[in-house]
Amino acid sequence: MKRIGVFVCWCGSNIGGVVDVPRVAEVAKSFPNVVFTQEYKYTCSEPGQEMMIQAIKEHNLERVVVASCSPRMHELTFRKTIARAGLNPYLLEMANLREHCSWIHPDNPEEATIKAISLVRKAVAKVAKVVPLQAGSIPITKRALIVGGGIAGIFAALDIADHGHEVVLLEKEATIGGKMALLDKTFPTLDCSACICTPKMVDAAQHPNITIMSYSEVESVSGYIGNFDVTIRKKARYVDINKCTGCGICETKCPTKVISEFEQGMGTRPCIYKPFPQAVPNKPVIDPVNCKKLKDGKCGVCAKVCPTGAINYEDKDELVSQKFGAIVMATGFELFDWTVYEEYGGGRYPDVITSMQFERLVNASGPTGGKIKRPSDHKIPETIVFVKCVGSRDEVKGKKYCSRACCMYTAKHATQACEKLPGADVYVFYMDVRTPGKMYDEFYTRTTEEYGAKYIRGRVSKIYQDGDKLIVLGEDTLVGKNVEIAADLVVLATAMVPVKEASELAQKVGFSYDNDGFFTEAHPKLQPVDTNTAGIFLAGCCQGPKDIPDTVAQACAAASKVTALFSKDQLATNPMISEVNQEKCVGCLLCSKVCPYKAISGKEITERVHGQEITRTVADVNSGLCQGCGACVPECRSGALNLKGFTNDQLLAEVDAACL
Repeated sequence: MKRIGVFVCWCGSNIGGVVDVPRVAEVAKSFPNVVFTQEYKYTCSEPGQEMMIQAIKEHNLERVVVASCSPRMHELTFRKTIARAGLNPYLLEMANLREHCSWIHPDNPEEATIKAISLVRKAVAKVAKVVPLQAGSIPITKRALIVGGGIAGIFAALDIADHGHEVVLLEKEATIGGKMALLDKTFPTLDCSACICTPKMVDAAQHPNITIMSYSEVESVSGYIGNFDVTIRKKARYVDINKCTGCGICETKCPTKVISEFEQGMGTRPCIYKPFPQAVPNKPVIDPVNCKKLKDGKCGVCAKVCPTGAINYEDKDELVSQKFGAIVMATGFELFDWTVYEEYGGGRYPDVITSMQFERLVNASGPTGGKIKRPSDHKIPETIVFVKCVGSRDEVKGKKYCSRACCMYTAKHATQACEKLPGADVYVFYMDVRTPGKMYDEFYTRTTEEYGAKYIRGRVSKIYQDGDKLIVLGEDTLVGKNVEIAADLVVLATAMVPVKEASELAQKVGFSYDNDGFFTEAHPKLQPVDTNTAGIFLAGCCQGPKDIPDTVAQACAAASKVTALFSKDQLATNPMISEVNQEKCVGCLLCSKVCPYKAISGKEITERVHGQEITRTVADVNSGLCQGCGACVPECRSGALNLKGFTNDQLLAEVDAACL
């Protein structure tokens, strides 16, 4: 007989306001193997935990059931509690009376109480079958990989490096800096974006513990927390960065000019180029798609004028493999392709631009030297219309979520337009104004009251060209009338979306993403920077739309997670993982195909059968990679797999108890 104790929590009124807690505790006394029950207002509190420890010792309890809230919230808390009482921490089972009873049946307390009794009965039946489990340990490689060199990646890298750990900062573009390097000013203080971002880029480049690998991408990832094996593709730059001094002669002499991605299509660059003057590393790359020398063997001017002989037209991609203990994903965002909106011109009108293009227009280092000019004829616009929520909060053509930063950066742009063009009429079409940040609402109010930007609540229904004017049709829903504005320039506040390769990258690294392609955190409140794959953390807009302060805060949080991990030499592993009965395993490896964490592989074993040695393949579970999801267990045709803590015997005991 197992001596089981049951502790039923009121959780204040969260559970006790609906479920008859004393009745649940009283009925539980009659369950098999239960020798003690106790109800308490807040079992997770310090007095509640001390009460539990006393009861375990006084009544010689061998197993514990806690009927309270979700195990995601407090299972670890109660494991530590019973461990302090001398029990194995895995001799615990939780019954969720809050999320599974009181919160979903608030108007039916009788049925909620009956259901609560049933859940406790199931938990008691299961805990009678559990066995002690022991955590293992794995060594930790104290070296971090940051994927993405924007402001999130830079801050995460600096924080980890400042704690004395090696960091590789990986960036797919030729320079670090990300989207922040494109911006002119930052809200709500209107301080210079480059003045904030560029020094941090230089700090990362000069930090002795940081290695910047620009123009490089993740090729593959294997391994597990503390021991990730990462293969990185260093794309051919056609410039030897060890020889190159960054003098820029090659850029000035290149005869071929193409559209500049950095200038958002409103300027040009040579085929050998640095994205912008403050690029880090400050060394150029050759564009292989447009370079005449690489395409058809002609030109070669850059090699002729290079004083150090740094040009190498024979350069090839290089694969390098390195080991890391933790990975921080900071891949940033892209902007929604607004050309799906035919009613806004679908990209046909040159004077309908995105907010990021407007950033380059007002930037002193931009294509117009900071002067707001129409792309079509370079005239100074007299009437500017800003349209918010283009691709955001639109389930038909765009995304259903809010991109969070659009309201504020549109207010910033309206302020800049009013400052640079004092006589201009500035209109902003909006659905709602959302300003959830320190000094944000005050900034928006100043835009309307001091600078005179005219906000119109309503959607824009159509934009069309009429001569040299753009006719903007919409509705002012506050006064209930149609609006028609003849504009010189229209600026669209487009939604933030994940980078194109986000889902593919998540699959390579081995963690989950949502329907929109944003990386998924382990828990939206309690683990906002963790992923479900241990050792991989999130920072910035790869997890969802954010402004700069929130991005930096999350990057620092991810860095603190990494440094906490690196503070140990050995890491305890979760013992509640899959195990293989090699005698039953037939080596089909169907389990490895469904494992989302790449934790199962085949291995050969040698057995002696009837006096002969036979070699066969069986499944093998990597204890560092396995996260205990259990997906492999139902896939196993031979019944060779079991999940520790959720074995078939334990689950069937719950089913039998539920049927009583």
